[in-house]
Amino acid sequence: MKSSKGKGLLSLLALVLVLGVFGYFGYDTLMRSKLVTDENGVTSQEGGIKLGLDLAGGVSITYQAKEADPSPEDMADTQYKLQQRVQTYSSEAEVYQEGSNRINVDIPGVTDANKILEELGKPGSLQFLDENMQVVLEGTDVATASPVIYKDETGANKYEVSLTFTEEGTKKFADVTAANVGKHIAIVYDGMIYSNPVVQAAITGGKASISGMSSYEEADKLASTIRIGSLSLELEELRSNVVGAKLGQEAISTSLKAGVIGFGIVCVFMIIVYLIPGLAASLALCLYVALIIILLAAFEVTLTLPGIAGIILSIGMAVDANVIIFTRIKEEIGLGKTVKSAIKTGFAKALSAIIDGNVTTLIAAAVLYWRGSGTVKGFATTLAIGIVLSMFTALFVTKFVLNALYSLGFTDKKFYGTKKEKKAIDFLGKRNVCFIISLVMIGAGVAGMVMNRSSIGGAFNYGLDFKGGTSTSVTFNEDMSLERISSEVVPVVEGVTKSADTQTQKVAGTTEVIIKTRTLSVEERQALDAALVENFGVDESKIIAESISGAISAEMKSDAIVATVIATIFMLLYIWVRFKNIRFAASAVIALVHDVLVVVACYALAKWSVGSTAIACLLTIVGYSINATIVIFDRIRENLKLQGPRADLKEVVNESITQTFTRSINTSLTTFVMVLVLFVMGVSSIREFALPLMAGIICGTYSSVCLTGALWYVLTTRKGKKAAEKSGK
Repeated sequence: MKSSKGKGLLSLLALVLVLGVFGYFGYDTLMRSKLVTDENGVTSQEGGIKLGLDLAGGVSITYQAKEADPSPEDMADTQYKLQQRVQTYSSEAEVYQEGSNRINVDIPGVTDANKILEELGKPGSLQFLDENMQVVLEGTDVATASPVIYKDETGANKYEVSLTFTEEGTKKFADVTAANVGKHIAIVYDGMIYSNPVVQAAITGGKASISGMSSYEEADKLASTIRIGSLSLELEELRSNVVGAKLGQEAISTSLKAGVIGFGIVCVFMIIVYLIPGLAASLALCLYVALIIILLAAFEVTLTLPGIAGIILSIGMAVDANVIIFTRIKEEIGLGKTVKSAIKTGFAKALSAIIDGNVTTLIAAAVLYWRGSGTVKGFATTLAIGIVLSMFTALFVTKFVLNALYSLGFTDKKFYGTKKEKKAIDFLGKRNVCFIISLVMIGAGVAGMVMNRSSIGGAFNYGLDFKGGTSTSVTFNEDMSLERISSEVVPVVEGVTKSADTQTQKVAGTTEVIIKTRTLSVEERQALDAALVENFGVDESKIIAESISGAISAEMKSDAIVATVIATIFMLLYIWVRFKNIRFAASAVIALVHDVLVVVACYALAKWSVGSTAIACLLTIVGYSINATIVIFDRIRENLKLQGPRADLKEVVNESITQTFTRSINTSLTTFVMVLVLFVMGVSSIREFALPLMAGIICGTYSSVCLTGALWYVLTTRKGKKAAEKSGK
């Protein structure tokens, strides 16, 4: 017994040491994520986690098309391609149109505008010229260009650029190379020859390579040049600025405080409800938080508000995994097993639900990262890191701590709680009422969209990210801090616009402030100018207003939708394979679509602003909903095996939902508390995504308890009836 206690004590001391080390590095990383303003007014990060443009600011570059009157199609295409290019700097970079012939590029986490301009290059014209200096291909014929490193026959490193042409470019390149075998075709960018290779043979596969690079860096630079040159329009730099955060240090500080308070409440709740296992989970979650902070910095993930949503979801899922395990332990103790046996069996029985729930969400994160862009990709990254860590801490760290505490002498059943078999609640008896409630909520959302079209001109209250607006550049007579801009300038602006959707950025080293609002009429622009002159004494001639497009282009919206559809299909396939029943998969997807539609209805009815955070909210809800559904389906599968082929399906479903009901409520409650604290303490932009997230958590809990089991039952019994009818005939 003494040796067992000694082993337990050593294990706990080792854990405390590990927690201390990782906790220190995590705290240090957070502290280095703060913003620092130098004597010239330039705000930058000292280190730590890379913060996005909304939290830390960055570089803003404005390009102008050389063509006098570019078409809207060419501008949209150029905006999208430029967005793909700047993704190499940050997945959270924003590209949007300003006026009819300008494009703005905002890159977070950097402060050296000149360096970015040098690396990004001036997006000029790319051309392929034959020996007669005739243009045979344009940059728009190139789909992609990437650097390649390989070894020659002597083993030495060689470098080249691999080109892939568009469908039209492939045909043109085949004709050009066939007609110029043995001759040079020069690659010219802005009048400068970057490469002049000799055509060895006709190339018909749509691919080509440029060799002769002296280093990988040279190949990478040429590849970047070619990608930039494939823009539909030739651009020139108009201006570049280092801009301050949209939200600033206040948003970071309040988010951190809210996170600490919410996390503390969750830990206290876990200890009160689950006793010793709750203490073990709290210690494991502390390690989880430290590790996720360190990994976000190590992988140089750019953290923005949508990224925070991904972290919140992953913390909720980390709690969920522990709740599943502890519920199983209580059940095993209730069946009369010893504590040691119950701990072992509880982890074993919870394993399938934890793996299936997390892997399903991980599939969604992987697809969203692969197909998504900007906000979607940043969300997917933080979510994926969180999921992997949550599984590790729940299955290994919690188990390690629990066994150590048991060895230390906490062996009495009273320290772990007992869950005895309860009489099953008749959830299926109310299924028709639940179906009607869901249809009414979705129908109300559709009605809200129709009414919105007549009242606000669109189905939703689209924010700046989607529909664009007016950008007003104001030069103040004095340097305005972010706090003064937020407390003094923004209220004046919102008094004119009658809208809370206002974004502000401070241009470093100047007294200029950029104010982005919904689209303003001529009268409203004049009223805003007058208000700024009256309240701050600014020179009206130094107020410049421009119309700007949304940062989320049509292609980015399409990418997000396609990514979500593909992710849903992959999740359906995974559930089908794992549960060996298409009805489980179909029910899960129907419930998932239901949750998204209900939250969309909330957006329409409450007229919540729909911006980039809305995409992150809906994706968070998708991940949360599917995880909750998997837990119930896992229990239905288990009970079906126990009761055999003669099992009463209605009893099985009711029993399974009742057995997992406490888990559903407790997990939702802990995640809801985290988001609620953010909503109460956060700045307006944080509340903008916290409110619909809370609605999604409530909806996800409702659908998992009241709809998923019922849907599976209806689909299964309907199939049984059809089979019986066929056999009767």
